[in-house]
Amino acid sequence: MKTIPLGKSGLKVPVVAVGCMRMAEKTDREAEALIRTALEHGANFFDHADIYGGGQSEEIFARSVGMSPRLRETMLLQSKCGIRSGMFDFSKEHILSAVDGILKRLRTDYLDVLLLHRPDALMEPEEVAEAFRLLHTSGKVRHFGVSNQNPMQIQLLQKYVEQPLSVNQLQLSAAFTPMIDAGLNVNMKNEAAVNRDGGILDFCRLNEITIQPWSPFQYGFFGGVFLGSADYPELNAKIDELAAAHGVSNTTIALAWLLRHPAKMQPVTGTMNTERLLDCVKAADITLTREEWYAIYRAAGNVLP
Repeated sequence: MKTIPLGKSGLKVPVVAVGCMRMAEKTDREAEALIRTALEHGANFFDHADIYGGGQSEEIFARSVGMSPRLRETMLLQSKCGIRSGMFDFSKEHILSAVDGILKRLRTDYLDVLLLHRPDALMEPEEVAEAFRLLHTSGKVRHFGVSNQNPMQIQLLQKYVEQPLSVNQLQLSAAFTPMIDAGLNVNMKNEAAVNRDGGILDFCRLNEITIQPWSPFQYGFFGGVFLGSADYPELNAKIDELAAAHGVSNTTIALAWLLRHPAKMQPVTGTMNTERLLDCVKAADITLTREEWYAIYRAAGNVLP
């Protein structure tokens, strides 16, 4: 498995992260099979969140493999906190309590990475900084990041937080490309020119923040998977054509499209199917040409200016 630097953390991580959001839907045996398969193929970076399955996804993850200190050292574990019922909460008290719960469920003494899960409108950066300081000095969390934040939100937080923010999780797929569209349609009056995120793609590249695309096979906010969808006939035809040319699955090509971007992103898969996970892993060995990348982009309905 190819690796990339995770922001300024100093960590080298596999280019494909294994998302564990749906692990609560699986039996212990099914969860163990997925985790073991991932580890065997170098996909040892696992993404969690305290809200996934109401905490059960983390519990099943650790229980299914019989988490031990020796096994833990073969993994990189990332989790997220900050989402509560009907609200977001980046208070010091909640962050510290949430991390303690995460560590207990994952049966570990530390997280490699902790992300703040979406922005909190009532965020007090001084409180976040103090929470991060306590977590870091105690050894409970080694590195930090955010999700779904724009450049100004990150800059505000980084002004107070001592540790570098190494990750920003953002939604991106071949069928959901607003952060790419705006950069291609600068100074245009069309819909694609609307800058909805403050230029977050370029900001992350300039500041060495690794983008982790979530829902890399979705076409909207959990609207559905574009692969095989009747709503995207041209996109699927092009992906299938390239899959056949490269001798891989459509899943592999869809993920390889994200990996081709020079921002050196780390897509987070969501599959709980071991065969599909292997198709995701194969994307690390596929490098699409510039022509192939743009062909997929246009096939998704995008018009170049």
